[in-house]
Amino acid sequence: MSRRPRRAAVLGSPVAHSLSPALHSCAYRVLGLDHWSYDRHEVDEPALPGFLARLRDRAEGPTWAGLSLTMPLKRAVIPLLDEVTVRAAAVESVNTVLRTPDGRLTGDNTDIPGLVAALRERGVHRVESATVLGAGATAASALAALAELGSGPVTVCVRGPERAARMRAWGERLGVDVRTLAWERAGAALAAPLVLSTTPKGAADVLARAVPARPGALFDVVYDPWPTPLAAAWSAAGGPVLSGLDLLVHQATRQVELMTGRGPAPLARMRAVGSAALATAAAMC
Repeated sequence: MSRRPRRAAVLGSPVAHSLSPALHSCAYRVLGLDHWSYDRHEVDEPALPGFLARLRDRAEGPTWAGLSLTMPLKRAVIPLLDEVTVRAAAVESVNTVLRTPDGRLTGDNTDIPGLVAALRERGVHRVESATVLGAGATAASALAALAELGSGPVTVCVRGPERAARMRAWGERLGVDVRTLAWERAGAALAAPLVLSTTPKGAADVLARAVPARPGALFDVVYDPWPTPLAAAWSAAGGPVLSGLDLLVHQATRQVELMTGRGPAPLARMRAVGSAALATAAAMC
C-alpha cells in the first residue's frame, strides 16, 4: 500500500541560498521517509497569509507537515498562527510552523535549542559571561540560549538607543543581565569567554582587527561565505570557532523530528551534506 505524500518547505525572501532542502531531504533518506519531500519557496511578508492558507486548505493542507521560516518572516508569522509555544513567544520569533492533523498551525523556535546543542557539542556547557553582537531575532534567541546555559552578565553591542532598549527588555523578560554597548565600542567586548555574532554577513567584518591575543570561543551565525573575516582572525589567534552551519544543522535536526515524529535525525550526515553543498557553491563562484 502506498503511503500518502507528505511535504514541508522553507519560506523566506531571499531563500534561494537556503541549505534547508538539502539537510531535510538527507534526513528523510536516512530515516526511510521516501514519501516525504522538502522544497523552498520565495515568500515575503505580504504573500505569507496566502501561503499559510494552503496549509489550512481541506484538499492540500493534509499533505503538509510544516514549514521552516527564515527572514523576514520569523515575527510576521506570529499573528497568523493558532498557537505559539512558550519558547517562541518568549523571544517573539518563530522559525518552525507545525500543522496538526486537525489543521491548526503552531509556531515554535528551534534556534534556541539549536544554539544550546551546538555549544554543548563543542564543550561549552556553562558560560560565566558573554558578548552578543547584534539586536535582531537571532540575538534574542542567543539571549534565551545563554539563559539556559546559566550565563552571567551579557554585553550586547548594538547600533542606536532604540535597539539597546529593546535588548535590555529582552534580557529582563528572559532573566539575563544585559548590558548594552555602542557598536563603535564593540571591539572592547570581544575579550568575553564567549562571543556570539548574530549580525548579517559583512556587518562584523570590521571587528576582525580587534580580536584579542587570547580569545575565548566565537559563535558566528554566518555560514556563507565562510570563514568570515572575523572567524578567520579568531582562528588565527587560536580561539575555537563555531559557524552558522553548526546552528543550522542542530536546529534542522529538531525541525525534522518535530515535523516527522521520527528520530533521532542524522546530525553527522546532515552536517556532511551541508558542508558539501557549501563547498560546491564556493567552487562555482
